[in-house]
Amino acid sequence: MSKKIFVAATFTFVCLLACFSQSRAPEIKIAPRVPDRAETDSLNFDERPYFLLIEQSEQALEKGDYEAAALRLVEAMGVEPDNELNVALLSNLGMIYYYNEQDSLALVVLDNAISRSPRLIAPRQFRARVLVGMNRDKEAYREYENILSIDSINTETRFLHAMMSLYNGKLQAAQEDIEVLERVIPVSSKTILAKATMYSMTGLEVEAISLFRKLIELDPAPEYYGRLVACQLAVDYLDDASESIGKWAQKYPNDAEMYYYRAILNKKRYLPEDAHNDAKQAIRLGADREKVLSIFK
Repeated sequence: MSKKIFVAATFTFVCLLACFSQSRAPEIKIAPRVPDRAETDSLNFDERPYFLLIEQSEQALEKGDYEAAALRLVEAMGVEPDNELNVALLSNLGMIYYYNEQDSLALVVLDNAISRSPRLIAPRQFRARVLVGMNRDKEAYREYENILSIDSINTETRFLHAMMSLYNGKLQAAQEDIEVLERVIPVSSKTILAKATMYSMTGLEVEAISLFRKLIELDPAPEYYGRLVACQLAVDYLDDASESIGKWAQKYPNDAEMYYYRAILNKKRYLPEDAHNDAKQAIRLGADREKVLSIFK
């Protein structure tokens, strides 16, 4: 793989990892399982302030009111400090602080949850996610290793551990993760992406191409088109790259990365005017200027 294509592929890889592990978009559901009517009657579920506060927290979270969502959880735990659900509420509280960009506070709360229940997976997963968001990748990686020591077939963690291993040049660790993924969830997009990424980062672009095509069939995301085209350009499959870029442009006509890769393609085809026009459009749409201009160096 040429240096320019490798840099582009690495950039796209980081974007893929960010999509899976760094998004601050709320995903948690705070409310516990709602009991059936018989249980509700015996537990006074509809009337207990504890559960009412949890429900109010979830409603606030859906509205993006993170401060209110956090406060309602704190109040719920204060109402019933000995409730076993409080460890789960602490985990969710930590993530609410993370959504509100209070990263340090999120870590304190998640550390508290882990200290209360060291073998509970959720707070550790949340903690790793917060650490990645804070660019503390080494600590996040260690946390993923802690999770795998508790649950060796946790596929979400195996995937993220594999991707971070690849990014840090730990090929053997990544291979071990991918072997587990292939055994447990062989047709999952996570398994295909991890394996395709391993191939593309180790000079096996031809093998990676078929896997990225499978990913696009499952989910035609622009990041997957970028990885596919990067591999096709790396092995000079220019006609295939042109076809892939054409499909990419139909779905995402204003994607800066698409114009970036088309600029590379046109330069390889000795079409300098077209290449420079695509490069200018990539920059206008938000692509990194230095990265784009490096095409012509």
